[in-house]
Amino acid sequence: MAFKVTIDGKMAEVPEGTTVLEAARMLNITIPTLCHHPKLTPFGGCRLCIVEIKGIPRPVTSCTTPVNDGMEVTTSTPQIEDLRKTVLELILSDHPNDCMICERAGDCTLQEMAYIYGVRENRFEGERRTYEKKDGNPFIERDMEKCILCGRCVKVCDEVQGVGAIDFAYRGFQSKICPPYEKDLNCEFCGQCVSVCPTGALSGKMWSRLGRQKDVKEVDTTCAYCGTGCNITLHVKGNDVIRVTSKEDTWNEGWLCVKGRFGYQFINSPDRLKKPLIRITPKDQSNPPFTHFAKGGHGGITRSQFKEVSWNEALDHISGRLTEIKAKHGADAIGGLSSARCTNEENYAFQKMIRAAVGANNVDHCARL
Repeated sequence: MAFKVTIDGKMAEVPEGTTVLEAARMLNITIPTLCHHPKLTPFGGCRLCIVEIKGIPRPVTSCTTPVNDGMEVTTSTPQIEDLRKTVLELILSDHPNDCMICERAGDCTLQEMAYIYGVRENRFEGERRTYEKKDGNPFIERDMEKCILCGRCVKVCDEVQGVGAIDFAYRGFQSKICPPYEKDLNCEFCGQCVSVCPTGALSGKMWSRLGRQKDVKEVDTTCAYCGTGCNITLHVKGNDVIRVTSKEDTWNEGWLCVKGRFGYQFINSPDRLKKPLIRITPKDQSNPPFTHFAKGGHGGITRSQFKEVSWNEALDHISGRLTEIKAKHGADAIGGLSSARCTNEENYAFQKMIRAAVGANNVDHCARL
């Protein structure tokens, strides 16, 4: 069933259950929001999305109000804009004014709203909430003084991740979002809460003081940690990746796991292999070994016992050794260990080579972090 609705003089036909905010966005009409997220259920907490509806004597929140047939909506009047500015001032009255050093400056929805409504000074004075920082987790920095209680982090943790690691606690002025019993955050550390936070209340610990917007280049690529192939955006400053995000218009809808969001240090690691290595045999001792890495490798094998070679030399070596082992010990003496970071096509070709060319079914992989 479809309903006809008129918003700011523009008419649209929308499905039953569509909210006024969704209908307005279908018509490219902007309504400011802080707590709303298109992938989460409506909350109506920030009150910035209030609109006037003909026949209703008071403003209503557009994100929680469903469209009715024949509804006439006005999204902007002097009274509505004055109410929105007042709401914004009340939110900012309990917010630290440290945009100069905040990690989210330039990418903060609250800051953008203050800019749009020209809020330079706050006419509401009084007590402001203060919280002691006590995060012992390795990934997420929580500055709860910047939290505006929009509930986005709670909803994404519950509705998308199904974890429920955080929730609202206490009431009134003492209200806050925290883990059970106000303990340190102990969850999957996927960072979904960080991605939906509209302020600087949540950020990645490893991103601190590395760069915000200036001189930061965005590079769209694919996460290499597993075969899912999530789209990610690398934020690069100089030649270093300083943080990883994902855009909402990608197939994974901006959602990432802890590996995709925080496990990028290997990119610039000095331990990262850039060329094939072959273990040095006694007859090769005259060749210069690969000595960049310190001693102490797995199983008593150190990187100094290997030498760098070309890909052609490495492939010839592999082919020769596989043929030699198969002839001496049989195909079942050979196994193939692949990587979940490869594409499905690459892994298919690899297992096909082990099964068809080598003649063994010993194929496995490791998908751990």
